[in-house]
Amino acid sequence: MSLSPLTHNALREDDMATLSGKVAWVTGAGGGIGEASAKALASSGAHVVLSGRRLEELERVAAEIASAGGTAEAAQLDVADAPATQVIADDLVARFGGIDVFVANAGINVPNRAVSEITPTDFAKVVDINLNGVMNGVLAVLPQMRTKGEGTLILTSSWAGRHPSRLTGPAYSASKHAVVALSHSINQDEGVNGIRCTALMPGEVATPIMQSRPKPPSPEDLARMLQAEDLGAMVRYIAEAPPHVCVNEVLISPTWNRSFVGVAELGGIKL
Repeated sequence: MSLSPLTHNALREDDMATLSGKVAWVTGAGGGIGEASAKALASSGAHVVLSGRRLEELERVAAEIASAGGTAEAAQLDVADAPATQVIADDLVARFGGIDVFVANAGINVPNRAVSEITPTDFAKVVDINLNGVMNGVLAVLPQMRTKGEGTLILTSSWAGRHPSRLTGPAYSASKHAVVALSHSINQDEGVNGIRCTALMPGEVATPIMQSRPKPPSPEDLARMLQAEDLGAMVRYIAEAPPHVCVNEVLISPTWNRSFVGVAELGGIKL
């Protein structure tokens, strides 16, 4: 299985194999990592269900997947709404017999994120999407995965889920650390049921969420970051792994890592 970035303008015959007949549900699928993951899974033959709050973006992604020869559908969702999440899961089980791959990717941050600036409302908002929203999806798909005796969960955490950063702030860092702990807990409890879970921890990725930072990165810095397609390729790799293989964690960053550069500069090292 290759980790090379995928092209989505055409699906080759050799792409349409490993996930053929599978159903993959991706949240936060209207752009960035979620969009790239959905396209990568579709290029492997999965029928992809796209969830997010912006229906027009979900429909755009579904149309692009269809134009490339794949199949996808939009299912609008606010992941913080547990009952609505369960409704979608139940519908997919009724229509397709189950959900094989669940990618919990929806996430947010807020501009005023420092300890001295964040409000209780904003802290709760970040945690509700980044952590509770992940668990809502997990709880919705697990029962049918247990029944089938297999399933793949991929939870998007962050570099900040391993290395706390003032750049990302306490709400984001805390919620993403919790996602990593959640992923390991799922493997401890559900591995015996044939279910595997991956905590995906990317460093900086050039996606629209970067524009919510107090000081958005420059175009030059964005060009040196991970690209959404890099994460899409990784998600496909994890989903295509044989059922007996569990990729517990993936910590991935740009080669030119701004957090490392910052550490080096603080240490007086000339770069």
